[in-house]
Amino acid sequence: MKDFADIPALMSEIGAKARAASAELAFAPAEAKAHALTAAADAVWTARAEIISANTQDMEFGRTKGLSPAMMDRLMLDEVRIQGICDGLRAIASQEDPVGEVMTEWDRPTGLHIRRVRTPLGVIGVIYESRPNVTADAGALCLKSGNAVILRGGSESFHSSGAIHRCLVDGLRAAGLPEDAIQLVPTRDRDAVGEMLTMIDTIDVIIPRGGKGLVGRVQADARVPVFAHLEGICHIFVDADADAEKAKRVILNAKTRRTGICGAAECILVDRAWYDAKGAAFLSDLIGAGVEVRVEGDLLQIDGTVPAQEDDFGREFLDMIIAAKIVDGVDGAIAHIRQYGSQHTDCILTENDATADRFFTRLDSAILMRNASTQFADGGEFGMGAEIGIATGKMHARGPVGAEQLTSFKYLVEGDGTIRA
Repeated sequence: MKDFADIPALMSEIGAKARAASAELAFAPAEAKAHALTAAADAVWTARAEIISANTQDMEFGRTKGLSPAMMDRLMLDEVRIQGICDGLRAIASQEDPVGEVMTEWDRPTGLHIRRVRTPLGVIGVIYESRPNVTADAGALCLKSGNAVILRGGSESFHSSGAIHRCLVDGLRAAGLPEDAIQLVPTRDRDAVGEMLTMIDTIDVIIPRGGKGLVGRVQADARVPVFAHLEGICHIFVDADADAEKAKRVILNAKTRRTGICGAAECILVDRAWYDAKGAAFLSDLIGAGVEVRVEGDLLQIDGTVPAQEDDFGREFLDMIIAAKIVDGVDGAIAHIRQYGSQHTDCILTENDATADRFFTRLDSAILMRNASTQFADGGEFGMGAEIGIATGKMHARGPVGAEQLTSFKYLVEGDGTIRA
């Protein structure tokens, strides 16, 4: 690996190249961007053996570093996941181009015609851990939305991300677009992250995608605006009017499908009326699937549960562990989520429309679900092709961040020699 001794100079050069590329991308034809993404998908599939070989190096690095099984799962690539990367690139390529879309337009009595149209943000910095597929997702979404991007992958995914990035550059080259539109920071040096957080002259927004430590540092230290979520503390509330079979199916999937993603369920809330009438067999199902279920109160009567500590509520386990407690109806669930939630994704299981409406209107999580697994909290599942992350703030982007969310807008105002009185 090349030694980059002068990190500030390296990042300054990358930033300047990205800024220049963003000026060209802002008016690049939609067809050229789509061509670049489909060509990149072809390149990824052609290079799959090389990518898997690079990933083998990263997996060994991760084992040496002592990554958890959940983190190792995030890191791992095989042909199925590489096919998923290719499918994501093609899905983004086939979407409507958001740049230049007229959001609304109107005429004024003065004779002015005004249009509000979508425009790229400029240069986006993406800082992420472990998941090498983010290289493709973030690069593709930024390109589709006319933005240049600076990618800083985690040290664990260094080789995999590099192999995927080369395919993205192949796509840019095939479409005649600036190769500096998608750049990957070529060093594991953590000082590169610190530099990105202060590059206010060349980066317009930072998007961190990783654990609490990374996101917390970015939010604390960044001088550049940030789209982020700190934690995915996702709740499922089992209402008195829930369907037992749906509850079993949804809860098992929400916790066990993939425990290491931000949409994994971390806490089950059980309506007292449901528990008194029907118990909580779904917790036994979780235990049978190998999940450690940490509970309090009456739920301790269920065989296999273990006592919860106070800090188990409001905790993102990212593992085969879940917390559970009994609450008094939907208002009890709402109060608990307001206290312990992270405004990421929360779900209600109920057949009662009025109760579901109360849950939806009184909570302000970025994503609220009814009778569906929280694992659907994903841009790809929302029809965005992929996502660059989940934003839980309330400014600009919220929820899955796709190509449309990576645009701002400008006003185009036309007159006919019009003057103001």
